[in-house]
Amino acid sequence: MTSKTVTLPTEDGRLDRFPDFPPREDMQNTKHLHLRSVLTTLLIHFADRERTLVHGEVPVAPTLDPWGDYRIPDLIVTFGCDLDLVSEQRGYAIDRQGKAPDWVLEVASPTTGVVDYTTKRRDYERYGISEYWRFDPSGGEFHDALAGDRLVDGRYEPIVIETLGDGSLRGFSGALGLYVCWEDGELRFYDPAAEDYLLGHQEERAGRQEAELRAEAAEARAAELEAELRRLRRQ
Repeated sequence: MTSKTVTLPTEDGRLDRFPDFPPREDMQNTKHLHLRSVLTTLLIHFADRERTLVHGEVPVAPTLDPWGDYRIPDLIVTFGCDLDLVSEQRGYAIDRQGKAPDWVLEVASPTTGVVDYTTKRRDYERYGISEYWRFDPSGGEFHDALAGDRLVDGRYEPIVIETLGDGSLRGFSGALGLYVCWEDGELRFYDPAAEDYLLGHQEERAGRQEAELRAEAAEARAAELEAELRRLRRQ
């Protein structure tokens, strides 16, 4: 059980927490994470795991130094953390949590592509983050379309990325127990236990609509057969 850490105000009355950070202007997160309901999809999948954090753009730092050493990954997943503390401090201080995040991902953009696989990679390795993934929706304009690193003895080692017959890419995340996939510029997750993809809101809605259309077609066909049987009986 994680003990409760109380965040006390400073001498001037300000709460000891991370500052407000301006939103990114490239809209990559909105397009490829939020509109695709990636966060909600992962939250639903991990709903049975207590104290799970799935969030976008949470400041991560070795210690709570708002003006010091920190990074803001596009997507973070970690298990067994103090969610109240993250909310109070508006960030993830590794020393306060007692563990580094389990998984982070960066979405490439014209302004962040080079940093994603250089300085950010070194920082996440130094922070002790178990897995660091990079996703380029362009398919390779800014860096590898899909790449992942796993921490082994304090150093990152590349995760094997498979190229499938349809041109999609995937690599297995041991931290999540899922395949991280690049498919036609979209970020998806495949569950090998269920042998199926995790479905976002749009995909679930499309599936429901398709099922409804099939049901309506089956009802219409049944009605046609019943009418034909009645006609034959009258002859």
